[in-house]
Amino acid sequence: MTNVTVDNQESTPLRRAGGWQAVLLLAGSCMPVLGSVLITPVLPQLSAHFADVPASEILVPMIVAIPALIIAIFAPFAGQIVDRLGRKMLLIIAMLAYAVVGTAPAWLEGLPEILLSRVLVGVCEAAIMTVCTTLIVDYFHEEHRRNKYLGLQTVTTTLAATVFIALGGALGVGGWHTPFWVYAVSIVIAVPMIFSLWEPTPAEAGDTRVDVVARTRIPWRRIAAPLVVTLFGGFTFYVIIIEASYLVVGTGVAPTDTATIGLVAAVASLATAIGGLIFARLRRLRAGSLTPVAFGLQAVGMLIIWVVPGLAGVIIGAVVASFGAGLLLPSLVTWVVASTTFEDRGRVAGWWTAAFFLGQFLTPILMGAISAAVGGLSVAVGIVGIAAAVVAVPAWFATRRTGASVPSV
Repeated sequence: MTNVTVDNQESTPLRRAGGWQAVLLLAGSCMPVLGSVLITPVLPQLSAHFADVPASEILVPMIVAIPALIIAIFAPFAGQIVDRLGRKMLLIIAMLAYAVVGTAPAWLEGLPEILLSRVLVGVCEAAIMTVCTTLIVDYFHEEHRRNKYLGLQTVTTTLAATVFIALGGALGVGGWHTPFWVYAVSIVIAVPMIFSLWEPTPAEAGDTRVDVVARTRIPWRRIAAPLVVTLFGGFTFYVIIIEASYLVVGTGVAPTDTATIGLVAAVASLATAIGGLIFARLRRLRAGSLTPVAFGLQAVGMLIIWVVPGLAGVIIGAVVASFGAGLLLPSLVTWVVASTTFEDRGRVAGWWTAAFFLGQFLTPILMGAISAAVGGLSVAVGIVGIAAAVVAVPAWFATRRTGASVPSV
């Protein structure tokens, strides 16, 4: 961290974030991913353990799914708190609380109690994701640095998902309680956050206006369309992540052939990370301009899965679609959040987080409905690809229009 001054504020040193602050915020951004994927390998154990509980076939999968829904519900409220009371304090409280409620199932035995703890995990994740995204834009508001770290946010969370799945599987050997202890890692991240992060001023966050009002209205006219696209993007982003294993099995691979299934999932995950890395290296980029390109790549990949038979079609299609997903996530963030003013950035980040995670939550529900309607998963993926291609067209016009009307900050 270095201190710099500006001409009209020579007596006020401005703090400048560096790599260490980025590491902490990127690590914090991995917490919602931890909540989504860590315990998926032990779901069969949980199902067997709670087999006698009424409706357990629905309630046990909700242990994984419910945090995403809670994030979608509570992220806007987290955004309100961010803009009213500040960034850092909410982040630290949420990180510490996350360790408590996240590890709770390690010693809980009742399914209702575990589900309640997962609701609280979602509340914490809503605050963590909203604040981390807001602070990345605050600290690295220059265009090339912002693109770099928003791209790296995608890379980090994608690679973290792969690591967490493997870690959950390894720890699950010791019983379904064991993986939940990993949630305590948030304490390890929170402690250096206390000493290394700070509450940014408007000037430090790149807001150069002389008169900054205490509070403004959310710019709904500018962000409404991007939020709708983000909702759809959250859905398409998770289609391959959720359905890849089922698509592989659908080609004739045995469900017990976890090596092949895991390899395809890992290759797709790597393609997502590469997409995020490429975005991170782009310096001159209008906010959201790659959104239609990303949707186009997702469309191509999903259509390949539909029309190219066998495992080869699934692998090639998953790689292309996942590469598009790697470009999509940071592009959506820049389109919606990066161009906001300091005093409404937290609320806008909260609404973006809500839209994206609502799309994630709806993915298995919508894919199940589409698959039942069209008679097959690969066909359903192709239908989603067609929808992505269609959405790319209005997204192109919308990004050009909002890009031209971005406020000066």
